[in-house]
Amino acid sequence: MLVLAAGASARAESPLPNHASLPDHAIAMHGEPALPRGFTHLPYADPAAPKGGRITFALQGTFDSLNPLVVLGVAPDAVPRYVQQSLLFRSADEPFTAYGLLASKVELNDERTRLAFEIDPRAKFSDGSPVTAEDVLFTFEMLKTKGKPFHRSSLARVTKASAPSPGRVEFELGDGSNRELPLVIGAMPIFAKHATNAESFGETSFKPALGSGPYVVSEVRPGESITLKRRADFWAEDHPLTRGLFNPDEIRYEFYRDANTLFEAFKAGLYDVRLEGDPTRWTTGYDVPAVRDGRIVKETLHFDTPKGMTGFVFNTRRAVFADIKVREALAMLFDFEWANRNLFYGIYRRAGSFFSDSELSALGVPADAREKALLAAFPGSVRDDILAGTWRPTATDGSGRDREQARKAFDLLKSAGYEMRDGVLRHKATGEALGFEITVTSRPQERLALNYAKSLERLGIVATVRMIDDVQYWRRLSSFDFDMIQWTWPASASPGNEQVGRWDSSNAERKGSLNYAGVKSPAVDAVLKTMLSAREREDFVASVRSLDRLLISGFYVVPLYYLPDTWLAHSRDVVMPQRRPAYFLSNEVLARSPSPPAPAN
Repeated sequence: MLVLAAGASARAESPLPNHASLPDHAIAMHGEPALPRGFTHLPYADPAAPKGGRITFALQGTFDSLNPLVVLGVAPDAVPRYVQQSLLFRSADEPFTAYGLLASKVELNDERTRLAFEIDPRAKFSDGSPVTAEDVLFTFEMLKTKGKPFHRSSLARVTKASAPSPGRVEFELGDGSNRELPLVIGAMPIFAKHATNAESFGETSFKPALGSGPYVVSEVRPGESITLKRRADFWAEDHPLTRGLFNPDEIRYEFYRDANTLFEAFKAGLYDVRLEGDPTRWTTGYDVPAVRDGRIVKETLHFDTPKGMTGFVFNTRRAVFADIKVREALAMLFDFEWANRNLFYGIYRRAGSFFSDSELSALGVPADAREKALLAAFPGSVRDDILAGTWRPTATDGSGRDREQARKAFDLLKSAGYEMRDGVLRHKATGEALGFEITVTSRPQERLALNYAKSLERLGIVATVRMIDDVQYWRRLSSFDFDMIQWTWPASASPGNEQVGRWDSSNAERKGSLNYAGVKSPAVDAVLKTMLSAREREDFVASVRSLDRLLISGFYVVPLYYLPDTWLAHSRDVVMPQRRPAYFLSNEVLARSPSPPAPAN
């Protein structure tokens, strides 16, 4: 029998069969948790951080819901991040380890076929009612049936869920092949059964969920702002996972219609923290009095997380993109060198992998024996040059008119059945012109898309660029009603079930999934299963690299670029932790200075 974690109460239930060395306070995807039972706070959290004040964040666009866990609506992450809590809390200092929060104890057998949580008896919702196993089961069933495709597909793998007592919940996880499933279950934001209408859960709503977290929603101005206030009766005020986190008395989300207005609002001091992704702004836009006199602080941060894929995404459900030769040719016509120098001050690096700057990337790395064994059942699914690690995204002379690359692309298009007629590229058999629409939702996206369309025009390809508002954009994306979009799939140090949502065949036609490219590949499906069932780090790395090779070989995107570092600007009144986490920086660590420092000389 496993020893109860500190603060847990003894219960009469029999424990799950388990290996004696497994921890009972955390779950790590691979290896062991870095922090032992009884740790006092997260390494990057400052228990002495000041409490109080207000921190304001800002987002571009609008919102029509407070629940981002359902398919309908556009919702920020404010409620699940600050109002609700999960059984486990992920550490930003480890690739993928989550520690017990609502759960005072975790039981997981070595095969990962059985999982149980003991609910901390101190845990209470903001109305004073206790968090129980019934709330967990209620949340599980609701997300499994009405949540986003990610939750539906992941939680459907649970073969049995039960609550033998008010303080204990148990799950049977099938054959244990999806080794991330325990962490997915542990990450569910828990809803209060007595305060949640399961029938209307999938609908858009401005009514916030009742949560057990440190904040409650105090004001909602639809489409404009959300305000949260810290609870005086928060049950976990001194919990090791919250000590030094959740510091402001008030958190506010402001929404701005477009990117320029959003930036002008930051320079004017209307919100406090800004992640900058535009090289032009970062290089020239911050030359303002607020930066020069120290009211705004600029920081460049580096994290060990792989850099994901940003690209123009081909919707392969469209007939125009059904031929892989067409997709490869169109990808060759993006002139990264010209765009990087003329639009982005040479700051970006060229994307080519879905896991750039990490050991998980297959770019430039020959496949090892493990990868070749994984891919052997699917001959031809990975191109020889990609398998050998010699393939690279097309490099141009940077002129914007690289004739050699245009010739190579044109040869590919001819082999796909296209020919030039009166300056327009048309299919020989049907006479149909090669053309499509690029849907964008911001001025920077529009600028890049117009540049790409101009490159395509030189080869007789007609690409029109259409900018639409956020609400229409997200609705069209959720139903795959587009030809091409610009999209970023971020990457984590431990890719898992989110990759199923992005690439598995089962999600190719499932509305609301992130499989925007419409990938349907038995090889991809098989490698995803191998990735999720990997027990050793070496096998895991091989499976992720194999996935990377398959996606690169499919030419599902026009690879664009990535930033090697993270650009952060914030008010000088915002207190950043001195010890930064290794993998990502979350808003929970921020605090507000009780008294603003003196202006810089």
